[in-house]
Amino acid sequence: MVPTMGALHVGHVSLIRRAQSIGASVVVSIFVNPLQFGDSSDLATYPSDIDRDLDICRETSVDLVWAPSVEHMYPSGFATRVSVTGVSVPFEGHHRPGHFDGVATVVTKLFSVVRPDTAVFGAKDFQQVAVIKRLTSDLGLPITIDVAPTVRDHDGLALSSRNVRLEPPARTRALAIPRSLRAAEDAWKSGVRSSRELEAIVATELGDLDIEYAAVVDPSTLSERTNDDDSAVVLVAATVGGVRLIDNVVLG
Repeated sequence: MVPTMGALHVGHVSLIRRAQSIGASVVVSIFVNPLQFGDSSDLATYPSDIDRDLDICRETSVDLVWAPSVEHMYPSGFATRVSVTGVSVPFEGHHRPGHFDGVATVVTKLFSVVRPDTAVFGAKDFQQVAVIKRLTSDLGLPITIDVAPTVRDHDGLALSSRNVRLEPPARTRALAIPRSLRAAEDAWKSGVRSSRELEAIVATELGDLDIEYAAVVDPSTLSERTNDDDSAVVLVAATVGGVRLIDNVVLG
């Protein structure tokens, strides 16, 4: 299964291809989940083109597309929320209260209906993947969570459905995000291990972007690293030209 919110792009196609290499048949879900949007204006402007999405699914030989309505997913009287603590609390959880409850709830419902052997997610949403892995493990769901590498455009920007909203000047400014991650990688390769030093390098590259967070943390817990010799993940979220973008890179 490849769960999506539609507005499919090359990154989604790579997830579909990966799923096809794993399983005999592939289900793609297309559902813009209102529960994970705290800002109604963000939900209203989220890109959607179901006809194009279906064309892409046909072209990639997807076996089944499930595109339920909001009323079907959350009928009148729906009163259940799934909440994952720990890894959901910082970063996206702090800046988007209730977001991961919405993610956990919809993923649980998608899994319970489709019942896939494997679900494929993209590494760009690092914290979301951590939440879904914890959810799957804690509830004993017999589903393997496969994580595909982040797909980037020719200029290094991580592919996202939100990128279509970037005007050319804003897109140019947004390139500071992947540039900051490359700088962190280069510093790591040169021997820099301190989270604070790495964060300073990232912040310098991000410059005057509207940064929500730029942190170097433990990739398993998303908390402060206790040993500089341990691996790390760099997590960045910034708003550019009114568009909120996230990205990450794992070090070590």
